[in-house]
Amino acid sequence: MPSLKASKLSPTTPLDHKALLTWFDQHGRHDLPWQSPRTLYHVWVSETMLQQTQVASVIGYFNRFMQRFPDIDTLARASQDEVLHLWTGLGYYARARNLHKAAQIIQKDFAGQFPEQIDDVLGLPGIGPSTAAAILAQALGQRHAILDGNVKRVLTRYHAIVGWPGNKQTETKLWKLAEAATPTQHLADYTQAIMDLGATVCGRKPDCGSCPLADGCLAKKQGNPSEYPTAKPRKTLPIRHTSMLILQQQDNSIMLQQRPPSGIWGGLWSLPECPLDSSVEEFCHSKLGLIVEKLEAGDTLQHRFSHYQLDIIPIYGKVNGYSSRVMEDSGRIWYNISQPQKLGLPTPVKKLINTSW
Repeated sequence: MPSLKASKLSPTTPLDHKALLTWFDQHGRHDLPWQSPRTLYHVWVSETMLQQTQVASVIGYFNRFMQRFPDIDTLARASQDEVLHLWTGLGYYARARNLHKAAQIIQKDFAGQFPEQIDDVLGLPGIGPSTAAAILAQALGQRHAILDGNVKRVLTRYHAIVGWPGNKQTETKLWKLAEAATPTQHLADYTQAIMDLGATVCGRKPDCGSCPLADGCLAKKQGNPSEYPTAKPRKTLPIRHTSMLILQQQDNSIMLQQRPPSGIWGGLWSLPECPLDSSVEEFCHSKLGLIVEKLEAGDTLQHRFSHYQLDIIPIYGKVNGYSSRVMEDSGRIWYNISQPQKLGLPTPVKKLINTSW
């Protein structure tokens, strides 16, 4: 297979919009739940969920979210806990917090109507240039270039762009190519079409024989489309360790603590974490106001974030008394496993709770 190198076949043939749209009519995704009706609210929520997440994983979450929050007003008036509860398992929880915060801003500053000007949309939390463009292009047919991960894959192959797309210089080049490729008509269909192409035919294992843009694709002409885009430079993930306490009262409820509003699992409810070099009994007594017994460590649970791996040692114990009163308004609650409250829980915490008893 030829080595990856800057193409000598330029200039690239312009994207054939007609061929792409014809392919989209026949093979594109037309039955996604946020496409009918394709409102600003529906597209905004879907594009937020689709950041870092595949369509197949999003559909169920989107439908449940819309059933509970059918409009911006309902979302703005909801508690953050309930929003995070419906997001549990989807990951990247800052998206949910930003969605909730943006709904409140829209309610206050835009009379509850999602803004239609690109600068106003970009001013909302959690919305970057590509997401803002995708919302306005799909819902209103406005001409804005998009550059999500799927589009980056199409453009880097089509133009044989060398360099990791996350690199600033490479990304700037791709934005210029995305702008040049964006047509002046059929913007909603074009935007969905190029995303669909990157997600399916031009996926990680490209199917060049089915691609409507194959005739102009430089990577195909070079014979090495699968080598594009350039992979992110590999780094060994650091490993962090923690112990999580699953402390059970006589009624089988367990203690949860709410995490700080920002950072990993911001605003979610998690299990108390005891420093690895501390006595669990002393920690529970001094920090949680609990007297515990029958402590037992479980199997380590590994959870991978994008930038590190967290190894969690679960420690199970029974609450046998109270050294001081533990108040709910201190950021702690007793979580009823039989009748669980509607709270946002990190995926590994939910897994530990569900497999504990």
